[in-house]
Amino acid sequence: MKILAIESSCDETAAAVVEDGRKVLSSVISSQISIHTKFGGVVPEIASRKHIENINPVIRQALSDANLTLDEVDAIAVTYGPGLVGALLVGVAEAKAIAYATNKPLIGVHHIEGHISANYIENQDLEPPFICLVVSGGHTHLVVVKDYGEYEILGKTRDDAAGEAFDKVARAVGLGYPGGPKVDAMAKEGNPHAIEFPRGAVSGSPYDFSFSGLKSAVLNYLNQCEMKGEEVNRADVCASFQASVVDSLVSRAFAALDDFGYKKLAIAGGVASNSAIRSAFISECEKKGVEFYYPSPILCTDNAAMIGSAAYYDYKNGITHGLDLNAVPNLKLGER
Repeated sequence: MKILAIESSCDETAAAVVEDGRKVLSSVISSQISIHTKFGGVVPEIASRKHIENINPVIRQALSDANLTLDEVDAIAVTYGPGLVGALLVGVAEAKAIAYATNKPLIGVHHIEGHISANYIENQDLEPPFICLVVSGGHTHLVVVKDYGEYEILGKTRDDAAGEAFDKVARAVGLGYPGGPKVDAMAKEGNPHAIEFPRGAVSGSPYDFSFSGLKSAVLNYLNQCEMKGEEVNRADVCASFQASVVDSLVSRAFAALDDFGYKKLAIAGGVASNSAIRSAFISECEKKGVEFYYPSPILCTDNAAMIGSAAYYDYKNGITHGLDLNAVPNLKLGER
Protein backbone atom coordinates (compact mmCIF):
# COMPACT_ATOMS: atom_id res chain seq x y z
CA MET A 1 0.00 0.00 0.00
CA LYS A 2 1.45 3.33 -1.11
CA ILE A 3 0.46 6.45 0.85
CA LEU A 4 1.10 10.06 -0.14
CA ALA A 5 1.66 11.90 3.15
CA ILE A 6 1.68 15.63 3.87
CA GLU A 7 3.11 17.44 6.93
CA SER A 8 2.73 21.17 7.60
CA SER A 9 2.23 21.51 11.35
CA CYS A 10 4.91 24.15 11.98
CA ASP A 11 7.65 25.50 9.72
CA GLU A 12 8.51 22.56 7.47
CA THR A 13 6.47 21.84 4.36
CA ALA A 14 6.93 18.14 3.69
CA ALA A 15 5.56 15.38 1.47
CA ALA A 16 6.52 11.73 1.16
CA VAL A 17 5.40 8.48 -0.40
CA VAL A 18 5.59 5.51 1.99
CA GLU A 19 4.93 1.88 1.13
CA ASP A 20 3.44 -0.49 3.72
CA GLY A 21 4.37 1.81 6.59
CA ARG A 22 8.10 1.10 6.55
CA LYS A 23 9.56 1.69 3.09
CA VAL A 24 10.13 5.32 2.12
CA LEU A 25 9.89 5.76 -1.64
CA SER A 26 10.45 9.53 -1.41
CA SER A 27 10.68 12.25 1.22
CA VAL A 28 10.89 15.96 0.50
CA ILE A 29 11.21 18.68 3.15
CA SER A 30 11.17 22.42 2.53
CA SER A 31 12.46 24.13 5.68
CA GLN A 32 11.72 27.72 6.71
CA ILE A 33 14.46 27.97 9.35
CA SER A 34 16.40 30.64 7.47
CA ILE A 35 13.25 32.79 7.26
CA HIS A 36 12.32 32.57 10.94
CA THR A 37 15.86 32.82 12.34
CA LYS A 38 15.90 36.61 12.13
CA PHE A 39 12.73 36.72 14.27
CA GLY A 40 14.15 34.41 16.94
CA GLY A 41 11.39 31.85 16.46
CA VAL A 42 8.55 30.73 14.21
CA VAL A 43 6.11 33.45 13.15
CA PRO A 44 2.80 31.59 12.54
CA GLU A 45 1.43 33.90 9.84
CA ILE A 46 4.65 33.79 7.83
CA ALA A 47 4.83 30.00 8.22
CA SER A 48 1.30 29.60 6.86
CA ARG A 49 1.99 31.79 3.84
CA LYS A 50 5.19 29.90 3.01
CA HIS A 51 3.32 26.58 3.25
CA ILE A 52 0.87 27.84 0.63
CA GLU A 53 3.76 28.72 -1.67
CA ASN A 54 5.65 25.46 -1.13
CA ILE A 55 3.08 22.72 -0.78
CA ASN A 56 2.31 21.99 -4.44
CA PRO A 57 5.97 21.93 -5.59
CA VAL A 58 6.91 19.72 -2.61
CA ILE A 59 4.15 17.21 -3.40
CA ARG A 60 5.05 17.15 -7.09
CA GLN A 61 8.68 16.49 -6.17
CA ALA A 62 7.74 13.67 -3.79
CA LEU A 63 5.66 11.96 -6.48
CA SER A 64 8.41 12.45 -9.05
CA ASP A 65 11.09 11.05 -6.73
CA ALA A 66 8.89 7.99 -6.11
CA ASN A 67 8.29 7.67 -9.87
CA LEU A 68 4.54 7.61 -9.29
CA THR A 69 1.46 9.54 -10.32
CA LEU A 70 -1.43 10.45 -8.05
CA ASP A 71 -3.46 7.66 -9.62
CA GLU A 72 -0.86 5.14 -8.44
CA VAL A 73 -1.02 6.00 -4.74
CA ASP A 74 -3.63 4.26 -2.60
CA ALA A 75 -4.42 6.86 0.06
CA ILE A 76 -3.72 10.42 1.17
CA ALA A 77 -2.48 11.16 4.69
CA VAL A 78 -2.01 14.46 6.47
CA THR A 79 -1.11 15.84 9.89
CA TYR A 80 -4.21 17.49 11.36
CA GLY A 81 -2.92 18.27 14.84
CA PRO A 82 -1.40 19.35 17.08
CA GLY A 83 0.44 22.35 15.67
CA LEU A 84 -0.04 25.91 14.45
CA VAL A 85 -3.62 26.13 13.26
CA GLY A 86 -2.90 28.19 10.14
CA ALA A 87 -0.06 25.90 9.11
CA LEU A 88 -2.12 22.77 9.73
CA LEU A 89 -5.00 24.13 7.66
CA VAL A 90 -2.81 24.44 4.58
CA GLY A 91 -1.90 20.75 4.65
CA VAL A 92 -5.40 19.59 5.59
CA ALA A 93 -7.02 21.59 2.80
CA GLU A 94 -4.50 20.26 0.28
CA ALA A 95 -4.98 16.65 1.39
CA LYS A 96 -8.77 16.92 1.26
CA ALA A 97 -8.64 18.43 -2.22
CA ILE A 98 -6.39 15.64 -3.51
CA ALA A 99 -8.48 12.94 -1.83
CA TYR A 100 -11.66 14.36 -3.32
CA ALA A 101 -10.20 14.80 -6.82
CA THR A 102 -8.72 11.29 -6.92
CA ASN A 103 -11.41 9.51 -4.88
CA LYS A 104 -8.75 8.14 -2.51
CA PRO A 105 -9.15 7.44 1.23
CA LEU A 106 -8.17 10.32 3.52
CA ILE A 107 -6.26 9.58 6.75
CA GLY A 108 -5.73 12.29 9.35
CA VAL A 109 -2.66 11.65 11.51
CA HIS A 110 -1.66 12.89 14.95
CA HIS A 111 1.71 14.66 14.78
CA ILE A 112 3.16 12.94 17.88
CA GLU A 113 1.99 9.55 16.58
CA GLY A 114 3.99 10.38 13.49
CA HIS A 115 7.13 11.04 15.51
CA ILE A 116 6.72 7.72 17.31
CA SER A 117 6.19 5.93 13.99
CA ALA A 118 9.44 7.34 12.57
CA ASN A 119 11.11 4.54 14.52
CA TYR A 120 9.38 1.91 12.37
CA ILE A 121 11.02 3.19 9.20
CA GLU A 122 14.64 2.48 10.09
CA ASN A 123 14.06 -0.25 12.66
CA GLN A 124 12.33 -2.95 10.68
CA ASP A 125 12.32 -5.30 13.67
CA LEU A 126 10.59 -2.88 16.04
CA GLU A 127 7.09 -3.96 17.03
CA PRO A 128 4.88 -2.81 19.92
CA PRO A 129 4.74 -2.91 22.86
CA PHE A 130 7.54 -0.55 23.92
CA ILE A 131 8.07 2.74 25.74
CA CYS A 132 8.74 5.86 23.69
CA LEU A 133 10.07 9.21 24.87
CA VAL A 134 8.92 12.01 22.56
CA VAL A 135 11.01 15.18 22.92
CA SER A 136 10.41 18.08 20.56
CA GLY A 137 9.99 21.84 20.48
CA GLY A 138 6.42 21.69 21.72
CA HIS A 139 6.09 18.28 23.38
CA THR A 140 7.77 16.11 25.98
CA HIS A 141 5.80 12.87 26.43
CA LEU A 142 6.63 9.51 27.97
CA VAL A 143 4.36 7.01 26.27
CA VAL A 144 3.65 3.29 26.38
CA VAL A 145 3.05 2.15 22.79
CA LYS A 146 0.75 -0.78 23.54
CA ASP A 147 -0.02 -1.52 19.90
CA TYR A 148 -0.12 0.30 16.59
CA GLY A 149 -2.28 3.35 17.26
CA GLU A 150 -2.83 2.44 20.93
CA TYR A 151 -1.04 4.62 23.46
CA GLU A 152 -0.94 5.28 27.18
CA ILE A 153 0.64 8.56 28.28
CA LEU A 154 2.64 7.96 31.45
CA GLY A 155 3.96 11.47 31.80
CA LYS A 156 4.43 14.79 30.05
CA THR A 157 5.80 18.23 30.74
CA ARG A 158 3.85 20.45 33.11
CA ASP A 159 5.29 23.64 31.61
CA ASP A 160 8.01 24.13 28.99
CA ALA A 161 8.82 21.29 26.63
CA ALA A 162 12.48 20.30 26.41
CA GLY A 163 12.83 21.94 23.00
CA GLU A 164 11.35 25.20 24.29
CA ALA A 165 13.88 25.23 27.12
CA PHE A 166 16.73 24.73 24.64
CA ASP A 167 15.48 27.64 22.51
CA LYS A 168 15.08 29.99 25.50
CA VAL A 169 18.49 29.18 26.95
CA ALA A 170 20.11 29.56 23.53
CA ARG A 171 18.54 33.00 23.21
CA ALA A 172 19.68 33.96 26.72
CA VAL A 173 23.33 33.09 26.03
CA GLY A 174 23.25 34.79 22.64
CA LEU A 175 23.25 31.77 20.34
CA GLY A 176 19.97 32.57 18.59
CA TYR A 177 17.43 30.33 16.85
CA PRO A 178 17.11 27.37 16.44
CA GLY A 179 18.47 26.74 19.91
CA GLY A 180 18.73 22.96 20.12
CA PRO A 181 21.54 22.30 17.63
CA LYS A 182 23.47 25.40 18.74
CA VAL A 183 23.36 24.51 22.44
CA ASP A 184 24.34 20.92 21.59
CA ALA A 185 27.36 22.12 19.59
CA MET A 186 28.56 24.61 22.21
CA ALA A 187 28.03 22.13 25.07
CA LYS A 188 30.71 19.91 23.52
CA GLU A 189 33.26 22.60 24.46
CA GLY A 190 32.06 22.99 28.05
CA ASN A 191 32.11 21.22 31.40
CA PRO A 192 28.73 19.61 32.23
CA HIS A 193 29.61 19.71 35.96
CA ALA A 194 30.68 23.36 36.06
CA ILE A 195 27.32 24.64 37.29
CA GLU A 196 24.83 22.60 39.31
CA PHE A 197 21.49 23.47 37.74
CA PRO A 198 18.33 21.88 39.24
CA ARG A 199 16.61 18.74 37.97
CA GLY A 200 12.92 19.59 37.87
CA ALA A 201 10.47 17.17 39.49
CA VAL A 202 6.69 17.12 39.90
CA SER A 203 5.49 16.01 43.32
CA GLY A 204 3.31 12.90 43.14
CA SER A 205 3.88 12.47 39.39
CA PRO A 206 7.14 10.56 38.93
CA TYR A 207 6.93 10.40 35.14
CA ASP A 208 6.05 14.06 34.52
CA PHE A 209 8.62 16.63 33.45
CA SER A 210 9.23 20.27 34.35
CA PHE A 211 11.79 22.47 32.60
CA SER A 212 10.55 25.93 33.57
CA GLY A 213 12.53 25.96 36.82
CA LEU A 214 15.68 24.90 35.00
CA LYS A 215 15.22 27.66 32.44
CA SER A 216 14.72 30.20 35.25
CA ALA A 217 17.82 28.92 37.05
CA VAL A 218 19.92 29.49 33.93
CA LEU A 219 18.52 33.01 33.50
CA ASN A 220 19.15 33.79 37.18
CA TYR A 221 22.73 32.55 36.90
CA LEU A 222 23.35 34.77 33.87
CA ASN A 223 21.78 37.78 35.62
CA GLN A 224 23.90 37.24 38.73
CA CYS A 225 27.05 37.04 36.63
CA GLU A 226 26.10 40.29 34.94
CA MET A 227 25.42 42.07 38.25
CA LYS A 228 28.74 40.89 39.70
CA GLY A 229 30.64 41.77 36.53
CA GLU A 230 31.75 38.16 36.12
CA GLU A 231 32.51 36.71 32.71
CA VAL A 232 30.12 33.99 31.57
CA ASN A 233 31.55 30.80 30.13
CA ARG A 234 28.82 30.08 27.60
CA ALA A 235 30.10 26.59 26.87
CA ASP A 236 29.90 25.63 30.56
CA VAL A 237 26.39 27.08 30.83
CA CYS A 238 25.23 25.10 27.80
CA ALA A 239 26.89 21.89 28.95
CA SER A 240 25.54 22.17 32.50
CA PHE A 241 22.03 23.03 31.28
CA GLN A 242 22.07 20.15 28.81
CA ALA A 243 23.27 17.74 31.52
CA SER A 244 20.23 18.65 33.63
CA VAL A 245 17.86 18.00 30.71
CA VAL A 246 19.55 14.67 29.95
CA ASP A 247 19.31 13.55 33.58
CA SER A 248 15.61 14.42 33.73
CA LEU A 249 14.82 12.51 30.54
CA VAL A 250 16.93 9.44 31.29
CA SER A 251 15.80 9.06 34.91
CA ARG A 252 12.10 9.11 34.06
CA ALA A 253 12.40 6.84 31.05
CA PHE A 254 14.26 4.18 33.01
CA ALA A 255 11.96 4.52 36.01
CA ALA A 256 9.08 3.68 33.65
CA LEU A 257 10.98 0.77 32.10
CA ASP A 258 11.70 -0.66 35.53
CA ASP A 259 8.18 -0.10 36.89
CA PHE A 260 6.37 -1.58 33.89
CA GLY A 261 8.87 -4.28 32.98
CA TYR A 262 9.58 -3.23 29.39
CA LYS A 263 12.86 -4.01 27.67
CA LYS A 264 12.42 -1.85 24.58
CA LEU A 265 12.84 1.94 24.52
CA ALA A 266 12.53 4.38 21.62
CA ILE A 267 13.02 8.13 21.40
CA ALA A 268 11.50 10.48 18.85
CA GLY A 269 11.06 14.17 18.03
CA GLY A 270 13.43 16.97 17.08
CA VAL A 271 15.31 17.01 20.40
CA ALA A 272 15.93 13.26 20.03
CA SER A 273 18.70 14.15 17.57
CA ASN A 274 20.66 15.83 20.40
CA SER A 275 24.01 14.04 20.65
CA ALA A 276 24.23 14.11 24.47
CA ILE A 277 20.73 12.69 24.85
CA ARG A 278 21.43 9.89 22.39
CA SER A 279 24.77 9.03 23.99
CA ALA A 280 23.27 8.91 27.49
CA PHE A 281 20.45 6.60 26.39
CA ILE A 282 22.77 4.34 24.40
CA SER A 283 25.09 4.00 27.41
CA GLU A 284 22.31 3.37 29.92
CA CYS A 285 20.51 0.88 27.66
CA GLU A 286 23.72 -1.10 27.18
CA LYS A 287 24.23 -1.24 30.97
CA LYS A 288 20.68 -2.42 31.65
CA GLY A 289 20.15 -4.73 28.68
CA VAL A 290 17.43 -2.60 27.09
CA GLU A 291 16.93 -2.55 23.31
CA PHE A 292 17.22 1.06 22.16
CA TYR A 293 15.68 2.50 18.99
CA TYR A 294 16.03 5.97 17.51
CA PRO A 295 15.51 7.53 14.07
CA SER A 296 18.16 9.30 12.02
CA PRO A 297 18.24 13.08 12.60
CA ILE A 298 16.39 13.73 9.33
CA LEU A 299 13.50 11.60 10.62
CA CYS A 300 13.56 13.35 14.01
CA THR A 301 12.69 16.68 12.45
CA ASP A 302 9.18 17.29 11.15
CA ASN A 303 8.82 15.19 8.00
CA ALA A 304 6.07 13.48 6.02
CA ALA A 305 7.62 10.00 5.93
CA MET A 306 6.73 9.52 9.59
CA ILE A 307 3.16 10.62 8.83
CA GLY A 308 2.92 8.06 6.04
CA SER A 309 4.14 5.34 8.39
CA ALA A 310 1.59 6.22 11.09
CA ALA A 311 -1.17 6.50 8.48
CA TYR A 312 -0.53 2.97 7.21
CA TYR A 313 -1.16 1.44 10.63
CA ASP A 314 -4.16 3.71 11.23
CA TYR A 315 -5.63 2.57 7.93
CA LYS A 316 -5.05 -1.08 8.84
CA ASN A 317 -6.97 -0.36 12.05
CA GLY A 318 -9.91 0.91 9.99
CA ILE A 319 -9.30 4.63 10.57
CA THR A 320 -10.14 7.03 7.75
CA HIS A 321 -11.63 10.52 7.71
CA GLY A 322 -14.25 12.34 5.73
CA LEU A 323 -13.91 15.61 3.87
CA ASP A 324 -15.10 17.40 7.02
CA LEU A 325 -11.65 16.75 8.57
CA ASN A 326 -10.43 19.93 10.23
CA ALA A 327 -7.21 21.14 11.84
CA VAL A 328 -7.11 20.59 15.61
CA PRO A 329 -4.20 22.62 17.04
CA ASN A 330 -4.45 21.11 20.55
CA LEU A 331 -5.20 17.52 19.53
CA LYS A 332 -4.39 15.06 22.32
CA LEU A 333 -2.56 11.82 21.63
CA GLY A 334 -5.10 9.01 21.27
CA GLU A 335 -7.94 11.31 20.20
CA ARG A 336 -9.59 10.72 16.83
